[in-house]
Order: sequence, then C-alpha cells, then structure tokens
Amino acid sequence: MVARSTLSLSLALTASLMMVLPLTSQSAHAEITGKPKAVVELFTSQGCSSCPPADEVVADLVSEGEILALTLPVDYWDYLGWRDTLAKPEHTERQRAYAKGRRDRNVYTPQAVVNGQVHVVGSRRSRIDDSIDQLQNAGSAGTSSLPLDVTVEKSREALTISVDGSSDIGENTTIWLVFYDNEHVVNIDRGENRGRKVTYHNVVRDMRPIGMWKGTRTQMVLPLSELSKSGYDNCAVLVQATINGNPGAILGAATLNGLSS
Repeated sequence: MVARSTLSLSLALTASLMMVLPLTSQSAHAEITGKPKAVVELFTSQGCSSCPPADEVVADLVSEGEILALTLPVDYWDYLGWRDTLAKPEHTERQRAYAKGRRDRNVYTPQAVVNGQVHVVGSRRSRIDDSIDQLQNAGSAGTSSLPLDVTVEKSREALTISVDGSSDIGENTTIWLVFYDNEHVVNIDRGENRGRKVTYHNVVRDMRPIGMWKGTRTQMVLPLSELSKSGYDNCAVLVQATINGNPGAILGAATLNGLSS
C-alpha cells in the first residue's frame, strides 16, 4: 500500500532529558549493552492487509537477537475503516523524511528501512538479510554493518551513553533516544485485517534527539530518575547522519532493557 506525500521530520525534544550529570564512576552492578548487527525499522499499519507477514518477520528478528528491529506504526491508512491503535504521526513523518532524503517517492507499507539507507518490502526476509550483508561487506566493522561503537550503561542514578570517535563520519549526526515496548497484541475489528489478532514487537512509543555527535569520542550522562518517568522499560540509542535535514545512514546503535527496574 502506498502513500505519496512529503512531510518534514519534526520530533519534539524533551528539555528534562537534556540534564547532564557529572561523570562519575559507575556501580559494580551496572548493566551494559552490546552492539547489534544492524537496525531494521518496519513501517507498518493495522489497516494494511499486506503487513501481518512483515510483523512476523520483526518477531523473528527480535527473537534471534542479533538485529535491532523496531516497529513504527503509521497512520495514513486509518481512513480505510480501522484506526491504528499504535500509530503516531511522527512515524509517518519519519518514513516520508527517509524518502525525501533518498530523493525518491517510495512510501508504502510494509516497508523495512535497513540502517537508514536501504528500503525493501518488509515481509521479504531474504531481502532484509541481503541488504544487511551488502552493507556489512561494504564496511569495516567486523560482525556488524554499523561502523560506530555505541554503548548504553545503567547504574543506580544514571544512564551513560558512549559513542566512539571517527572524525571522517562525524558531521551532521544526531544522537536519538528511542523508547519502545516489547510487545502489543491487538484485536483488529474492522478494515482490511478485520477479525485478526496481530502481535507487534519492539513498538516505538517515543523518539527524542538528545544531542549531536561531532566525530570525537562522546559521553552523555542522563538522570535515570527523569527517564523512568516516561513509563517505558526499554530504550535504544541511534547515532544517525542527517541529509539536508532528513534522516540518513544509521552509524551506530545500542539497546537497554529494564530501564525502570
């Protein structure tokens, strides 16, 4: 299913998260994340009959654990008889901004965007795997297709985000903090998927720019007390290039579960 219009990327910055704490030693029981092989964003809709197979692909990717797979439900099919219960206009804006950055008009569901660079039909797992392999082979990051090392560490009081240095790719790059839910089970009563129960995994609920990365090793410390007020239990950090104000290549990523525990 295809929608053809363009909106600018506009995601709100929450001032409370911009508090920066002094760098202190972390407690011995701090939780530290690893580096995913790739980032796959699935733009999907409860009102799209072609989407459930793609939602199952995301379920598989999440279960396998190597790839950071995120579900971003869009709202432009709501007029077909069912209002998507998880959709956000910000997701639609992000998808259209990707198309604008690529200078194409490819906005459809289910659409998977790999590392912010390549888009494929989200239900075609082999195409997703091939795209990741091609990006990995083109880079020099070993077992990952992402060139930057990013870590997220949680201690009693703070969330510490560290981004490695690489001056040759550090221009016009944004650090994003993404909150997501593990799972949502939705009974769809109307529209193209009427009567279906669909399970959505790693559903993005909020996405906030928290700073810029300039190519040198960077560390940001955010107060855990403020982050826990969001009510979300999982977060990811994306370090993403910007192309003329639109999202471009994702250079690094990390995740952390149990944010509020």
